Amino acid sequence: MKKCKLICVLLVGILLLMSLSGCKKGNQYEDLLDKDSPVSIIIWHYYNGVQQTQFDEMVAEFNNTVGVEKGIIVEAISKNSINELADSIRASAEKDPGAEDMPDIFATYAETAYIIDELGYVADLKKYFTDEELAEYVDEYIEEGSFDNGKTLKIFPTAKSTEIMMINQTDWQKFADATGASYEDMSTWEGLAAVAELYYNYTDGLTPDVKNDGKAFFGRDSIANYMNIGAKQLGVAFSETDADGAVKTGVDKETMRRLWDNYYVPYVKGYYTAENRYRSDDAKIGSIIALICSTSGAIYYPTEVTINDEYTYAIDNVVLPVPDFEGCDSYVVQQGAGMSVVKSTEKEEYASAVFLKWFTETERNIQFSINSGYLPVKKTANDFEMVQSVSAETGLEIDDTMRRTIETAINEINTCNLYTSPAFDKSAQLRDYIGNTMQDTAVAAYEEAWSRIAAGEDREKVLASYTDDAAFDKWYTDFETGFLSVLE
Repeated sequence: MKKCKLICVLLVGILLLMSLSGCKKGNQYEDLLDKDSPVSIIIWHYYNGVQQTQFDEMVAEFNNTVGVEKGIIVEAISKNSINELADSIRASAEKDPGAEDMPDIFATYAETAYIIDELGYVADLKKYFTDEELAEYVDEYIEEGSFDNGKTLKIFPTAKSTEIMMINQTDWQKFADATGASYEDMSTWEGLAAVAELYYNYTDGLTPDVKNDGKAFFGRDSIANYMNIGAKQLGVAFSETDADGAVKTGVDKETMRRLWDNYYVPYVKGYYTAENRYRSDDAKIGSIIALICSTSGAIYYPTEVTINDEYTYAIDNVVLPVPDFEGCDSYVVQQGAGMSVVKSTEKEEYASAVFLKWFTETERNIQFSINSGYLPVKKTANDFEMVQSVSAETGLEIDDTMRRTIETAINEINTCNLYTSPAFDKSAQLRDYIGNTMQDTAVAAYEEAWSRIAAGEDREKVLASYTDDAAFDKWYTDFETGFLSVLE
């Protein structure tokens, strides 16, 4: 009996020790910090304008509260754009002449983090967070930052985004009243192309004495997203990770035909366009009345249209989900840079983790989202009622455009499949190739076709020659050849 009691006591003791050690994971490094000997943490990010102001304010709040208490001083430095930031971090990691010392934390997309990790500079953050803490974040966000087949966490989610469709409701209503078009018609890419054709014919008909002067209806900011998300939705992604963690790449002709039919063809026919750097700029001058952009880009959607120096009018907007392909499950892009921590001492790495944990606390992360157009990263924060509650409690007003954007985007995040293409050594180059090739060839074909139409050739015959089966077969062959050359 005594022996049994002794065994029970030992078992209880072991379980208690296991429990305590489990609780320690993530904060067992707390003793490394000393408020009387603070550690400095430098962050490189790419936020600008309102987003930078909001981030700087939060860094100042951290320094004046948690930073003072624990001995952490954070300095945030903007590198202007994600591309400049990526160039800077690569130069630092590769020790290019004149390159700056590496920061402690840098904002990054997966392809850049992959490269820096291959050079041996990215810290594994898993040991600084408990499994319970990581489970609070949207699963796909953690999965994106997990390297080594899920064994390590190299990118920490801080603020994410997806895409939404925005409509100039003022001009849409005139068109809808005249044609019977509805928002539901644009729930698929095929339906959107049909609406765009209807809009072209409608606007062409407004000036019956002038032939072929219909207007484009739609444009989108990221063609690479259209291609990658579309291919995934259609069942044959350009790149996928297999069960062993290896990345497989490929091109499927049937998939490419549907992507081509629903972007290249309507673009060549004048139903879609891209005149300026961003589609919000095109909407501002009335070149289009519908667009797809990032949630973080929604803050730039115009409130008025300027036709010329003498004619400007106010517009309202509507925010809709991104279309799907007919007969396919819903997919939306998962984007927005996370934060990687540079390998250093445990004290500096842990201090970096403390800031990241603080920044992504539910209410604080929502506050950043309200002001920036990004989406919070925790599951509990992806609730529009929670967003409204935090807005009311903190006195942060959400303007109508951002309210509609956040509500639509959160619904997409909670109801659609999220997808981001896997990172590998050629992933950035492949992404650029996929998006640029579709756009550049569509623009070139449009310009060539419409110069012939302007010269007097029959519009229908000219456009048919650029969009028929033979045109696609040639385009696909060229695309596949270029695709394979990128991977060599």
